[in-house]
Amino acid sequence: MARGGDGGGPGIPDQLNPMRPYSELSFWLDTCGDDLTPRPPLPGSTDVDVAIVGAGYTGLWTAHYLRRADPSLRIAILEKEIAGYGASGRNGGWCSALFAAGKDKIARSSGREAAIAMQREMFATVDEVGRAAGELGIECDYVKSGTIDLATAPSHVERIRAGVEHEMSWGFGPDDFTWMEADEARGVVNAARVLGAGFTPHCATIHPAKLARGLARAVTSDGIELYEKTAVTRIGPRTVTTPAGTVRADVVVRATEGYTPDLPDLRREVVPLYSLMICTEPLPRAFWDEVGWRYRETLHDGRHLIIYAQRTADDRIAIGGRGAPYHYASRIRDSFDLEPDVFEELQRVLVDLFPGARDAAITHRWGGCLGVPRDWYSSVGFDRSTGLAWAGGYVGDGVSTTNLAGRTLADLITGRVTHITRLPWVDRRSRRWEPEPLRWLGINGALKLMASADRAEARTGRPARRAKLLARLTGD
Repeated sequence: MARGGDGGGPGIPDQLNPMRPYSELSFWLDTCGDDLTPRPPLPGSTDVDVAIVGAGYTGLWTAHYLRRADPSLRIAILEKEIAGYGASGRNGGWCSALFAAGKDKIARSSGREAAIAMQREMFATVDEVGRAAGELGIECDYVKSGTIDLATAPSHVERIRAGVEHEMSWGFGPDDFTWMEADEARGVVNAARVLGAGFTPHCATIHPAKLARGLARAVTSDGIELYEKTAVTRIGPRTVTTPAGTVRADVVVRATEGYTPDLPDLRREVVPLYSLMICTEPLPRAFWDEVGWRYRETLHDGRHLIIYAQRTADDRIAIGGRGAPYHYASRIRDSFDLEPDVFEELQRVLVDLFPGARDAAITHRWGGCLGVPRDWYSSVGFDRSTGLAWAGGYVGDGVSTTNLAGRTLADLITGRVTHITRLPWVDRRSRRWEPEPLRWLGINGALKLMASADRAEARTGRPARRAKLLARLTGD
């Protein structure tokens, strides 16, 4: 799916592709140990103080922190399917300190100190997810052991080392980012052809669906109404329209992430990009004795077309990556989760990194969409004049960012001015994506460019100049 994500939204059922059972949507939903039977839908029109559209991480964290901030609030969450149906139940399980927009981009519009403050708050958010999950009694396999960024080609070495040095230029130290020489890196994860690695301790591995489903149980036990199987057809100032009736609220929170284009007037707000994953059977002790990976660090490498992996709590490798095409007019379909060519490429990458996994059975294949704003810059905000609030555009880095979004929305809605309400992503507006066919051509062209840059680097061993063209799309 994505390294980390958020999902839950309005959506329109794909009539040509009847929905699979929820447990078949990902390894995580299949193994979360929770009853996935939907809760009752909205029974009819109602009035509340806060209506939240989407029961992914954003909606659930927002409800949780709002209840803590003001126990008197009447809060309702509306979800088309079940809590954790979208990216929150399908992502790569990275609770990372990654923020979609780079620090250089943030500094250009908000200044150097704002960019540093954003990064430091992301560091703190990784810990807050673990703290809050523990407080709520959610067993989500949270292990904070960091991320290792493997250099498995000469071109990766230059790029990853430069990335570490760039972080140092912002005032971060070796306790935040460091370069490992080849022997040290192989001592952490003994993958094939390791030439070195970047490392940051600011990431935790989680079981995404256990967190999402646990949050749903927590908010409902706090008296928050969670209406599942309730499609939202329109969001407006202080109103949410559903086939069952209208929900009137002082505040309406849009927490729909990659499903946002299904809402009227929001088709160009973000684009839904698909990220896919595979998961092996549990691997034997002999494999892990050879590979190491003892502390379950999250893992990726220096290629342009992102891959991401984790060692699961039951000793599987779950690995995902981009590469699935963007679908014309921001269409969202169940069938787009299943791209055989992408699954085959992920298995090839898995075996390339870990030859000992060549004969391992692939037990699960899945995918889903994530939300990407035009400038690759996540945002959160609240317009008190209309009662409309929102958060999203996480570009696949949402497990931690959603938690920060929930805390920020709780502060904004209850009128508290805090250090997080002053962060540079608050009340930021990205411009809309281009109309079709321009966005289809641009996005799929960029994906092909990344893939071709990786092929060129594998062939030549040198950084590919063409990769610099990608900055024109992302604004970096």
